[in-house]
Amino acid sequence: MFKGEKCFVIAEIGVNHGGSIDLAYKMIDEAKRCQADAVKFQTFQASRLVSKNTPKVHYQMSTTDKNESHFKMIQNLEFKYEDHEPVINYCKAKRIEFISTPYDIESAVFLNKLGVNIFKTASADIVDLPLHKFLSSTGKKVIISTGMASLGEIEEVLSIYKKENIDNVALLHCVANYPCSYQSLNLRVITTLKEAFGLPVGFSDHAEGSIPAAASIALGATIVEKHFTLDRNMVGPDHKASSTPEEFRALVQAIRITEASLGSKVKSIQIEEKDMRKISRKSLFLAKDVREGQVLDEHDFTLKRPGSGIYANVLPVIVGRKASRELKKGKILEYGDFK
Repeated sequence: MFKGEKCFVIAEIGVNHGGSIDLAYKMIDEAKRCQADAVKFQTFQASRLVSKNTPKVHYQMSTTDKNESHFKMIQNLEFKYEDHEPVINYCKAKRIEFISTPYDIESAVFLNKLGVNIFKTASADIVDLPLHKFLSSTGKKVIISTGMASLGEIEEVLSIYKKENIDNVALLHCVANYPCSYQSLNLRVITTLKEAFGLPVGFSDHAEGSIPAAASIALGATIVEKHFTLDRNMVGPDHKASSTPEEFRALVQAIRITEASLGSKVKSIQIEEKDMRKISRKSLFLAKDVREGQVLDEHDFTLKRPGSGIYANVLPVIVGRKASRELKKGKILEYGDFK
């Protein structure tokens, strides 16, 4: 799962649809045009997710009505259960993968019955072990986000999947802030997670721009997820930290360029280097006229372009040999010129 050479790119619609199925359709269309491999939603019911006294976190306070409670904010962002099936069918028609994050077992059961192939769990839910136990029992692919988690907590949740099918699991390195500063990205953790757990590892990108995502590919990320919006000025907590279609398209392009640029670990002469090699390398030329039978020494030669002749590494073999014919200054040396 997610072990191929091509990175799996997820446009995280999340709650940016604002509860509108029509807006969800428009966002799916744009994500497809941006060449995303998948769109991801969030499936929850506020009454099961949030207690009435839960406060908002800092970024939510700055992006939503301060007088609105955390519970009310979440309630307004619910993706209605009855909207899931038509949106899933729309994704199938558009040939883009539908993924959702279930925030409780009931939502996971619902998504499983709808035939969702990939679940993605939120960073905050790495401690919801009952949810992970259910997801592991489905045999479906699960992407586990690891923001705010210690290695011990990641190991604990993975022990649940080891009892079922650990091959269906991938991890996402993530820093749970919106937006995340470059200084806190700590992208080398991608390598740490790969080495520690032997699983495919991706990057849930909450930073600005496309450079961090491209860098994650160089470190071996096989999945990149980024929040997606049509307009950062829309109402909702996540729009300001999301990428616009133009930015997301640039992100996908940066990922694909990075993949193409990485190539293989084999050091070889590239096809497009061969002409340059023939022209810009230097060959041995005669620095002076040489008589037939004259013993050759290093002062008889100079190095000049093109590189289509004999290289300087053969010079120790030539010095001390005799010229097989009369040679003129400026001639490119050939193997028949000495004996």
